[in-house]
Parts: sequence; structure tokens; C-alpha cells
Amino acid sequence: MKKMKRVLIVDDAAFVRLTIRTMLEKNGYEVVGEANDGNVAVSKYMELRPDFMTLDITMPNMDGIETLKAIRNLDKNAVVIMVSALGQERYIKDAVINGAKYFLVKPFKEENVIETIQKIVGA
Repeated sequence: MKKMKRVLIVDDAAFVRLTIRTMLEKNGYEVVGEANDGNVAVSKYMELRPDFMTLDITMPNMDGIETLKAIRNLDKNAVVIMVSALGQERYIKDAVINGAKYFLVKPFKEENVIETIQKIVGA
């Protein structure tokens, strides 16, 4: 039996975390943790060592770009998929430069999210 990919979901909006969790669990991914800000995300990442994480850009305390930089400093192989709202495209370049693997734009369609994740981390 193939091991499920483990994911950490980071977003300051609980309903977005729940939406992503539901999509991923329904499609065979294991959600090992959630965080609502960058500081919590960095410590949970180090503690849980997920196969990949989804990371919101706009969050209190430490935004997604700063969180991405911090995690990539600790783990150069971290697989991070950024999540942003429509209209935040200016952050895409910054995120990619800092090691993000892909960008999902809210509102998202489940099939697009799953297809993207499968391409990046496998099923």
C-alpha cells in the first residue's frame, strides 16, 4: 500500500483551511496539521515535517512570503504551494523567487487544486 502524502495547511481563515482539508482528504492526502499564522506554521513544519504545505500569502504576524523564506531557510527541499486571493498576482514572482513550487488562486475549483498537487507531489 502506497503511503499517503502528508500536508500542513496554513491560512488565517478557518473556512479556507477547512475547504482545503476537505478537498485533500477526499482525494487521499493526510492533513497532519493546520496553522493560522506564519509563526505557528514554521514551528509546525519543523515538528511535523509534512511532504508539502499550502501557504496563504496574507496573514497576521508573519505573511506568507516571510513564512516561505523562513521554512526554506530551515529546509531547502520544502515543497510549498502558495495560496492567494485574486488580485495578489504581484506576490507570485516574489514567492517563486523564494522557492514556492506553485500558486493556487482563490476561489479555487477542487479539480484544479487536486490536479496541481498531483503534478507537484504525486498522489
